[in-house]
Amino acid sequence: MYDVVGVRFKKAGKIYYFDPGDLSIQKGDFVIVETVRGVEYGKVVIARKQVDEHDVVLPLKKVLRIADQKDRLKVEENKAAAKEAYEICCEKVNEHQLDMKLVDVEYTFDRNKVIFYFTADGRVDFRELVKDLASIFRTRIELRQIGVRDEAKMLGGIGPCGRMLCCSTFLGDFDPVSIKMAKDQNLSLNPTKISGLCGRLMCCLKYENDEYETAKEQLPDLGEIIDTPHGSGKVVGLNILERVLQVELMGQERVLEYTLDEVLKEGAVSIQSTD
Repeated sequence: MYDVVGVRFKKAGKIYYFDPGDLSIQKGDFVIVETVRGVEYGKVVIARKQVDEHDVVLPLKKVLRIADQKDRLKVEENKAAAKEAYEICCEKVNEHQLDMKLVDVEYTFDRNKVIFYFTADGRVDFRELVKDLASIFRTRIELRQIGVRDEAKMLGGIGPCGRMLCCSTFLGDFDPVSIKMAKDQNLSLNPTKISGLCGRLMCCLKYENDEYETAKEQLPDLGEIIDTPHGSGKVVGLNILERVLQVELMGQERVLEYTLDEVLKEGAVSIQSTD
């Protein structure tokens, strides 16, 4: 087992584990840590705890120190410098007529590297751009191509629900989302209805998916013939979340609603399928 604290470097970024050593670190503290890309400034979002070695990436890097006011001022200076770097890079992209869109610029805490995030439809030859940027900023330059979901996460915005985007407020990772989830939830398959600002399927389709999958395993399929308290009937409608079935009774021109519990009392035995 290892003693760790969880540190996040961006508002809704991934959480990374670090060795707190002998430091008295509390949740909410800001710390200075060493990462693979240099010294960084982050916020402790998980207090000291013990985790199994399979849950950490070894060797575990240590927290260098708890951040002070001077460190926080340096972070603000880096943000201001990143805004200037963004404007300069946009000018250079236009000069070189590159088919790319600059999304964000970020300095590492120690200013040893400046990272330019961009989107593009294909591969971009930015070798000349890197040379220009390196001559201007006199530090290591990294151009990192990101996808449209990462772009939405960085820029933020308001989703179709009227709330701030999940990815930019609390989602640390992007879970796989499929069109099958929309089908299982009886949602419109119109892309404009189930797509987020990024143009991809909305992340929230994943939130209730497990509940729908569990419900569908318990409920009969549409078209099945089942036993009800009023005789046999064909399932013509389902309210999945409330576990309610609409059943057209055999030989009768009427549709009745039954809860799953009411049907189960009758045995819920499928007699045949009309599909």
